[in-house]
Amino acid sequence: MRMKYVMSEVLVGLWRNVTMTIAMIITMAVSLTMLGASGLIYTKVADMKQLYFENIEVSIFLDADVTDEQRSALDAQLDADPLISQATYVNKDEAFQRFQEMFRDSPDLLSAVKADQLPESYRLKLVNPEEYKTISDQYTAVEGVDQVVDQSQVLDKIFNLFTAGQNIALVAAIAMAVAALLLVANTIQVAAYSKRREVAVMKLVGASNWFIQAPFVLEAVVAGLIGSILGLGALVALKIFLFDGALSALQGLFAPVSWGEVFLTFPVMAGVGGLISAVTAWVTLRFYLRV
Repeated sequence: MRMKYVMSEVLVGLWRNVTMTIAMIITMAVSLTMLGASGLIYTKVADMKQLYFENIEVSIFLDADVTDEQRSALDAQLDADPLISQATYVNKDEAFQRFQEMFRDSPDLLSAVKADQLPESYRLKLVNPEEYKTISDQYTAVEGVDQVVDQSQVLDKIFNLFTAGQNIALVAAIAMAVAALLLVANTIQVAAYSKRREVAVMKLVGASNWFIQAPFVLEAVVAGLIGSILGLGALVALKIFLFDGALSALQGLFAPVSWGEVFLTFPVMAGVGGLISAVTAWVTLRFYLRV
């Protein structure tokens, strides 16, 4: 009987302040959507870093007048280096073949470059790709070496942009969460004020604090859960229309977002939305009703 009463009071409370309830749900949905999206961005950037780092190569380009002795000494140094898992020597002819494959759609560029114009090089696979700077510092000054180039120098700039995007999304989610908390607190205060006489009567007849607070807390929890469901719907729409739609041509560059990852964000959003709403409502009632 008590549970039936509590649930009926929850529905009545939500409908009594329907405009504020809708505003609270929408704000909660937006903040939880941004929270879920920022979480997906964090995981995808981490996956992309791992994927790109596994395929990073460091290239050591040799001087045009490198001697056989310098080449042999460098070859021996590379073989003995514990930071290098594999070193592949690329002569001028092999470099020209790779150049032709890479720029096969640019005949003017191909006709302007001859095989003897491309330098010899070593392509290195590292045991730990994140130690590319150590390799660069170690071999730049070696005799016969013209320059050391690695792909991660470019990737670092890209990942810095992604990290900035992560931080912006997270800050926006926190800002929206604060707005949602204020709305929850305001809505609960209005609901408690409209039922102040009923609350006073329940206190007089000896109703427990839990019995008085439960309908208000559950109102906030229900609004938070509805907001998390709307947030999940927004993430589903983002996957369909953005990741699988507008950005589908870039799937080879960016780690794909799977349906499993999208739906796994729902328990997190529901938990955060429900818990934050419940705690905010309970704290508000403690200060407002003094129960």
